[in-house]
Amino acid sequence: MHDLVIRGGTVADGTGNAVRTGDIAVDGDRITAVGGRVGAGRRELDADGLLVTPGFVDIHTHYDAQATWDALLTSSCWHGVTTVVTGNCGVGFAPVRPDRRDWFVEVMESVEDIPAPVLRAALAWDWETFPEFLDALDRVPHALDIAALLPHAALRVYVMGARGADPHAVPRADELGAMTQLVREAGEAGAVGFATSRTEHHRTGDGGLLPCHAIRTDELAAVAAGLVQAGGGVLEVGSDFPDGDLETEFAGYRRIAAESGLHMTMPVAESPSRPGEGRRLLDLIEQAAADGVPVSAQVTSRPIGAVFGIDSRLHPFAAMAAWRRAGSDPAVLRRGDVRAAVLGEARAAGADPRLGSVFRIAHAASGFPVPADALGAEAAAAGADPLAFLYDALVAGDGTALFYRPAVNYDGGDDRWVERMLRSPHAVPGLGDGGAHCSMISDMSSPTTLLTYWGRDRPSGALLPVPWLVKRQTADAADLVGLRDRGRLAPGMKADINLIDFTRLRAHAPEMAVDLPAGGQRLVQRADGYRHMVVSGEVAFTDGEHTGAMPGRVVRRT
Repeated sequence: MHDLVIRGGTVADGTGNAVRTGDIAVDGDRITAVGGRVGAGRRELDADGLLVTPGFVDIHTHYDAQATWDALLTSSCWHGVTTVVTGNCGVGFAPVRPDRRDWFVEVMESVEDIPAPVLRAALAWDWETFPEFLDALDRVPHALDIAALLPHAALRVYVMGARGADPHAVPRADELGAMTQLVREAGEAGAVGFATSRTEHHRTGDGGLLPCHAIRTDELAAVAAGLVQAGGGVLEVGSDFPDGDLETEFAGYRRIAAESGLHMTMPVAESPSRPGEGRRLLDLIEQAAADGVPVSAQVTSRPIGAVFGIDSRLHPFAAMAAWRRAGSDPAVLRRGDVRAAVLGEARAAGADPRLGSVFRIAHAASGFPVPADALGAEAAAAGADPLAFLYDALVAGDGTALFYRPAVNYDGGDDRWVERMLRSPHAVPGLGDGGAHCSMISDMSSPTTLLTYWGRDRPSGALLPVPWLVKRQTADAADLVGLRDRGRLAPGMKADINLIDFTRLRAHAPEMAVDLPAGGQRLVQRADGYRHMVVSGEVAFTDGEHTGAMPGRVVRRT
């Protein structure tokens, strides 16, 4: 008798092949049979009418801190994700010397919008080295699997001390050797790779650039050498090419990937502040891959946008002295004298609400909101001044209303650029950013959007095949980070499995929750349609509710 049988589901097995109806048998944490009718199970799940897929793999998260206190890794666990990869963008909490802990807390608050009081209250700091960090994560029960990248900023400061925090400081030969050795040790302990970043948007607590911002080719080569000595791993390199020479900078990364044989992955997006750059980068990645260089893009399933409300610093009134004096009590802010003072100050400052691309939060879950649904259209229909309209919307009712402003990869609701990225054979959907951007961005639901918008709800243009979409979020994502024991429904593969009511599948709108340590708040986002989520052969979630099972573990590359 099998430990678990999933009976009669519509199986999208992660290969991209057409769906088929059949059973799946699980024994222990492994799949033992797929297709046809299998024997009885000690527990059976009725999958008739359900889409059965491998568990989703999110290759780009920031659960480095949250994983130490949140056993469920919310909100990723509500969107079919069974494996997360953390340590992205070159930032994290290991390796770290005791005297640099608070500095990294401030860095993570500044770069990833994780409140410093939360981190100070919650982090146990029962580690110093990266292998010790993995061991510390392993001591915490989890519902999902966690894989980790070694973050460059932490490595650089650990090796170079305070001098390493200066991105323009050049490592000495002995320091490069130490980096190689520590990367090797991290890889041998189970790190799935290494992450670095040189974007202008990533800043330290005092506004400075990240330690890894000015990474030199010899420094990246030293890191690559450590991964090679450890047996391999992925190199994640994020850059917005601040020197203005995308082609030259990319050529250096391409050379490292070609010489080391390590797979290099780069986030790719089209920003309104740098038009055309994302398209050029994707072209370069595709050309390099066609030439045999192991390189790929990390892409999104929808626009990346900011969420804001009355307490946010992202709306045009947050900087106004009259607003700050009034606090965040909506009743006070609705008073005529306060309203007049704030609006007067905002108009004098030339504040632009940009309501043509601001939407009520319900539209954040739809994929690609269109200008006809924006607050600008509402204001025009009401004959209202846009600035006053936004003010009144923010302070209405109990002041908990949230709004969404898509920016990156958003072209007025036109989805063709995102389709172009998703269709690339050298791109993998990721960038869910779970664990980060607590009060500003809610992209943990991207796997749900990938299936619903592109496989079912797209209002115009061709739908993308559901089996192919499943493959992108499962086998392709797992293979990218070297986790080849998951991502496919086949005998011998790890039993991470989703049972999905595809007709009911939808992401809820993000909500603000006050559930972080020390009373911190963050955006959370649930979903409907995930009937069961199986991790390592155990049913971990049913209808979005945790069953109590804790089958997750730290996944170590071997």
